[in-house]
Parts: sequence; structure tokens; C-alpha cells
Amino acid sequence: MSDVSNLLPVTPSIDQFGHIIANVAAPAFLLGAVAAFISVLVTKINRVIERAQFVHGISDDDRERSFLKNDLSRLRRRAALLNRSLYFAVIAAILTSLIIIVAFISSLLRLAHEHGVAILFTAAMLAFCASLVDLARETRIALHDNDLRI
Repeated sequence: MSDVSNLLPVTPSIDQFGHIIANVAAPAFLLGAVAAFISVLVTKINRVIERAQFVHGISDDDRERSFLKNDLSRLRRRAALLNRSLYFAVIAAILTSLIIIVAFISSLLRLAHEHGVAILFTAAMLAFCASLVDLARETRIALHDNDLRI
């Protein structure tokens, strides 16, 4: 019966861990930026929902503000774009987290990880770009004359 310790490579040294940490610094900063971006998206979604709830609460008898009910379809579209942007941002955060995990595990097992990390990083950037595109689309329809009246 063979010893299990013979199956696993020797644990990396402190210098090797230092090298790994240096290599994952950029993904760690990216993860922080994506987390901040997710926070901004959540705030924007909440504001759109609050606005929609306000508009829904306007009585049909309120002639001064009843015109705002026409804005509900625009608010729905904005919420949908922000929701999709949030979805892609979360995917980017998950993929970025996987980059860090793969880098550490492959280092522990002394496996080459460059191709896997490159694929994960590319996928994370594509997801982040998709999130930004949806945010840009939402921004194009965000400001409307009705928003400036009240």
C-alpha cells in the first residue's frame, strides 16, 4: 500500500506562494472593480424599481401626474437591461474568482495553468464587456423629460 503523501507534490515554498500572489494581483483588483460595479448596478436597479412603484401608485384621477404612467414601459426596459447587466457582471466576478482559485490549486499541484487562466480571463472580460454594453444601452434611455418634471 503506497503512502498518500507520495501522490501529492511537495507543498510550494513561500517564494512560490509569493510568485502566485503576484500573478493573481491583477485578477484580485479586477474582482474588486467588478464588485464595485455590481454595487452601482444594484443601486441603479433599486432606483428604477422605486420610480416604477411611485408611478404605479399614481391615481388615475391625478391629472397632474397621470401622464407619468406612460413611462412604465420605459422603466421596464431599463430594469431589464440593468438586470441583464448585473447578470453579466456577476458572471465576470465568478470567472475572475475562478482565475484566482485555478492559479492557487495548479500551483499546489504543480500543474501548468496558463491556458486555463487565459481562457477564464478572456471569458471574464467578455462577460464584463457585455455588462457594460447593457449599461450603455440603459443609459441611452435613462434620462427622459418625464424624469425632470418631478
